[in-house]
Amino acid sequence: MKVALVYDRVNKWGGAERVLLALNKIFPKAPLFTSVYNKKTAPWAEVFDIKTSFLQKNPHAIKNHEMYPFMMPLAFERFSFDKYDLVISITSEAAKGIVTKPGTKHISYILTPTRYLWSGYEEYFTNRPLRMAAHPVVSYLRKWDKAAAARPDVLVAISTEVQERIKKYYQRDSFIIYPPVSLGVRGPHFAKASRGKQSLASSNPIKNNNYFLIVSRLSKFTQYKRVDLAIEACNRLKLPLKIVGTGSLRKELEKLAGPTVEFVGDVSDRELVQYYTNCKALIFPAFEDFGLVVVEAQSFGKPVIALRKGGALDTIKEGKTGIFFDEQNVESLTEALKVFENMQFDPKAAKKQAGLFSEMKFKEEFLRLVKKVI
Repeated sequence: MKVALVYDRVNKWGGAERVLLALNKIFPKAPLFTSVYNKKTAPWAEVFDIKTSFLQKNPHAIKNHEMYPFMMPLAFERFSFDKYDLVISITSEAAKGIVTKPGTKHISYILTPTRYLWSGYEEYFTNRPLRMAAHPVVSYLRKWDKAAAARPDVLVAISTEVQERIKKYYQRDSFIIYPPVSLGVRGPHFAKASRGKQSLASSNPIKNNNYFLIVSRLSKFTQYKRVDLAIEACNRLKLPLKIVGTGSLRKELEKLAGPTVEFVGDVSDRELVQYYTNCKALIFPAFEDFGLVVVEAQSFGKPVIALRKGGALDTIKEGKTGIFFDEQNVESLTEALKVFENMQFDPKAAKKQAGLFSEMKFKEEFLRLVKKVI
């Protein structure tokens, strides 16, 4: 059986990239088709035979793909999959829109219906003039996106939240297969990034487990993660908070931070393990599609304080592996932190819960689906 993989763009590391590497272990000979590939920022992809679109010739598209949303449909529709029996697209944007002939089956693993077109539209277009200017492009992309979502033979959602969005925006049913979660080595880029630094033990010692933890990108494109809520809540209660991650919003968030809040920036896997191992709990204020860090924290036996929405509802057992706060605001999170201080959690329960989202389980469920489709 000849298999091909398709992904929106290969230029970063995150949850979708873990899915790709897991699929590579199942189908090691499958090439990876994508719009653009940035070798410098995605060294993990060296294991793939990568096929890029015409956009690869445009250096601006490689580094600033968000400038070309109107070109993405054409980029994927131009690929030919005539010689393949099965194509698996992993997508939150245009990769699901590939065109296949009747003899080729297409399974699309939906990370979320394109966020800036649907569930996140209000967040992305807060500026009224920009919203008006972008309206023709957004209108075109919404029509194309719905048509593209009708093309795959099977849609797979990463969580109950995403399954509901697929039904709402695409009017299609879908299966749920949770993405694999493991804190494995993320490739040469991350190892190189940590070289030349002092070790965590000497430069930033972790002496106790009395701090709360945030693990998140701090980018203008990920403002929905609401790291600011955790900062302000910990400011009010004078609780120690360590924030792992960096991005364009870091300086703005640092201005909000009180003396108990520390930004540690990007860290290596080895350092991240230590931050998870020694923290009191993970704070997760985001309305997220799935939330890999929620499972990561539990895999180290740590409870999670999360917003009662999105993927966290699938991954946390309330009262056993974490607690929820109901409103995405400082007051609600502050009250949850007060409640948490008087609770106790069994690390074994958290680790057991995390085991439900293993790479082995993902592979088993995905192969079972492939057999059904083929």
